[in-house]
Amino acid sequence: MSVYARGSPGGTPGYYWCLRSQHERIFFFPNLDHIYRGVPSYLMPFISTRFFTRPSTLGCLLSFSHLANHPQTAQQAFMASSVEKKDTAIFASGCFWGTEHIFRQHYGRGKGLFGAKVGYTGGSVHNPTYKQICTGTTQHAESVKLEFDPSIVSYSELVEFFYRTHDASHYNHQGPDRGTQYRSAIFYLNDDQRQVAEEVTKEIEEKHYKSKGKKIVTVIEKFEQWWDAEDYHQNYLHKNPGGYECPTHRLHW
Repeated sequence: MSVYARGSPGGTPGYYWCLRSQHERIFFFPNLDHIYRGVPSYLMPFISTRFFTRPSTLGCLLSFSHLANHPQTAQQAFMASSVEKKDTAIFASGCFWGTEHIFRQHYGRGKGLFGAKVGYTGGSVHNPTYKQICTGTTQHAESVKLEFDPSIVSYSELVEFFYRTHDASHYNHQGPDRGTQYRSAIFYLNDDQRQVAEEVTKEIEEKHYKSKGKKIVTVIEKFEQWWDAEDYHQNYLHKNPGGYECPTHRLHW
């Protein structure tokens, strides 16, 4: 595999996006004056010390033939290269188009979110389709999976934001969307997340729901299996400005 900066003769030093994997990563290559075959020696210490335990990023570094020059600020590059840990959070709060969109709006562009995907979880059917989900018989929830930098935004903050952007007192529906697939749910990946979710839920209920005579009905359950939704659902409202967005997906306080 060749190392080069596409569109730049011989390659240009600078910051590069990984386009094949579509990870929101920025890599700095100090010298791309020549065409290399294989992994250049000057990258080996960097790979072995910084990315050996991160296969997805290692894959990006080894797939040099798909790099394209995309200048970024030094601050952005430093933030991306200095990340040592990536955490995952999974939420369901009605139609996943709006759930994904509002998280991207508030935590994208360097505010802690690496990426987001919509999909299905919490059900019993293997690799379900959207058509199956809409029947309400698979028990899956329309969900969003967030990959975030815990040094910028905490899981606790994301849980609170989840509650701020829908009505957690509604059972199996948000706005006009009704069915088990639209339930309010937090899918925890470990005991730490479960504890945080339970604590934040209690605090939010005391502060924002009890005074209104309401109760949070959000289900906090262990994450089991994730299935990506079909491609046309991914980042839907970005690709379709003015498309349907459940009215519940706004800041409630």
